[in-house]
Amino acid sequence: MNFERLDNLGIATFDRLRLLLDPIAPPTDLEPIMMAVGEPQHAYPDLVGDTMHANRHLYGKYPLLLGTGEYREAVAEWLNWRYDLPAGMIDPGRHIVPLAGSREGLYLIAPTVVPESKSVGGRNLQPTALVANPFYQVYAGASVFAGAETVYVSATEETGFLPDFAALDEDILQRAAIAYVSNPTNPQGAVADIDQLCDMIRLARKHDFLLIVDECYAEVYDNTPPPGALEACVKIGGDPDHIMDNVLVFHSLSKRSSVPGLRVGFCAGDPVVLKRYLQFRSYSSPQIPLPILATGAALWRENDHVAESRSLYRHKIDIAERILGSRYGFYRPPGGFFLWLKVGNGEEATRRIWQEAAVRIVPGAYVCRTDHNGFNPGDPYIRIALVVDAATTETALQRIVETLN
Repeated sequence: MNFERLDNLGIATFDRLRLLLDPIAPPTDLEPIMMAVGEPQHAYPDLVGDTMHANRHLYGKYPLLLGTGEYREAVAEWLNWRYDLPAGMIDPGRHIVPLAGSREGLYLIAPTVVPESKSVGGRNLQPTALVANPFYQVYAGASVFAGAETVYVSATEETGFLPDFAALDEDILQRAAIAYVSNPTNPQGAVADIDQLCDMIRLARKHDFLLIVDECYAEVYDNTPPPGALEACVKIGGDPDHIMDNVLVFHSLSKRSSVPGLRVGFCAGDPVVLKRYLQFRSYSSPQIPLPILATGAALWRENDHVAESRSLYRHKIDIAERILGSRYGFYRPPGGFFLWLKVGNGEEATRRIWQEAAVRIVPGAYVCRTDHNGFNPGDPYIRIALVVDAATTETALQRIVETLN
C-alpha cells in the first residue's frame, strides 16, 4: 500500500515530543509539571453538569447535522454581542454550522473547497493552501489530504508574528484555494488588527480563495478583545448578501469555557460555502449529541465565567513577567495562553528542561514546518502552555529559568 501523503505530512507534534522526551527520566525528587498541551484546566461553571443532566434523556435521539435551532440561535446572539454585528447579518439557519469541536471542522473544510485543479491563465494547475507558520497542525493535515500544495508562510518577530500572505509570489496566490490563519495567533499570541484582517479578506476575494480565520483563542486576551473577521467584513461593507464572501470563522468552547472534553464549537460566514460544507459533512462528519448542544447553548449565553478564567490567565502572565523579565525575548502575549520564548535551540532546551527540571513543554520547531528555503521559524523557540494553576506555574517557570541559566 502507498502512504505517500502521510509520509509527506510527517510525524505529528506530540508524537515527536514523545519520541524526544519519553526515553528521558526526569529527576525523581521533582514533581513533573505538564505544560506541553494547551488543555485548559480552570474550573468550568456548574451549568455544564446541570444542563447535561437535565437533557440526559436526549441521548436516546439521533442529533441532526445542523444541530438544534437553540444552539445556532445562542451562537448568533453571542456573535452579535461579542463583535457588535449589524442586526440581521447572521441568520442562524444559513450562516452557522455547529461543530464537534473546531478541530474536525478545520480539517473537513479543506476537502470541501480545494479543487483538483485551479484554472490560471488557461492552465489547470495544482491549487495551493496558504498556512501561517507556526500553526495548529490540523491545518497541514487538511491541506495535504485535500491535495493542495501547502505553502508555509512564516510569521516571525519581524512580521509581528503574523503571516504576510500578500508578499507571496503571484503564481502562488493565483493558485490559492484556501488560507489558514489564527487570530490570536497560536502560539505567539499576536493579534491582527481590523485593518490587517480587512487586507486578508480583500486578498482572498481578489484571488478567489477561502480565508479561514481560527478564532478559538478570541476570548483569552490580556487587555483588549481581539477583533474578528466578521467585524472586518462589516468594515469592508458592500452588498449585504455578499458581505461574508470568501470568509469563515471558527470558534470553540474548549478554550473559552475550559471544557476541552465537551467537543463543541461552530463555524460561521459565507453561506454559499457553508451550504456546500454541509453537503460534504453529510458524508463525513460527526454529529453532536443533543445534551452537549444544549450545554453548549447555555455556555455561549453565559459570559461571567469567561471573564473569571481570563483573569486567571492574566495573573499567570503577571507571574511570568515577574520571573522572566526581559529574558528569552519574553513579551506579554496580547492573546492566548502560551509563552513563546527564544532560547537558541528549542529542541535542546526542551530536552534539558524535562531532564533537569521535570517540566514538559514543546520545542517551537515542532509546531512549525520547514519552508521551501529550509527555514523553520520555530527552531530557536520553546512553547509553554500556561494551563496549570498559578502556584504550579510559578514553580515551573522558576525551574525553567534555573535550568536555562
